[in-house]
Amino acid sequence: MSNIEQRPPFPPFSVEDAIKKVRMAEDGWNGKNPEKVALAYTPDSQWRNRSEFPKGRAEIIEFLTRKWQKEKDYRLIKELWATAGNRIAVRFAYEWHDESGQWWRSYGNENWEFDENGLMAKRHASINDLKIAESDRLFHWPSGPRPADHPGLSELGL
Repeated sequence: MSNIEQRPPFPPFSVEDAIKKVRMAEDGWNGKNPEKVALAYTPDSQWRNRSEFPKGRAEIIEFLTRKWQKEKDYRLIKELWATAGNRIAVRFAYEWHDESGQWWRSYGNENWEFDENGLMAKRHASINDLKIAESDRLFHWPSGPRPADHPGLSELGL
């Protein structure tokens, strides 16, 4: 198998490895590049995201492309909730605005399962959306990965 098909750290995950994996996922999603993000998943990865069930990288790319076209100025923070073996549980929040300029904060939880090569084989996400005023935004950084000194969810009281 080529290096592109491996994503360290590999399971079973220590807490430190899981924290690293979570931050890598956050940084990838904040980059908003569907093709690059899809490489972190197995070719036959299975998702549940709200009411959608993408399977495989091609459907993941289609899903993420639609998502980031709709969710303008997207900023995401993920935080480790728990880990055991080849599984990681994550809580997250992200802020975005729609075409009308209405800001939203979306909260959720994800359950991840990885293969032996560190690629995510399953992703189950539950997400709720809350309208917020632009003045209530908490995620302020330029487009791209969250700076190392920007507070995480716990520090922000989320």
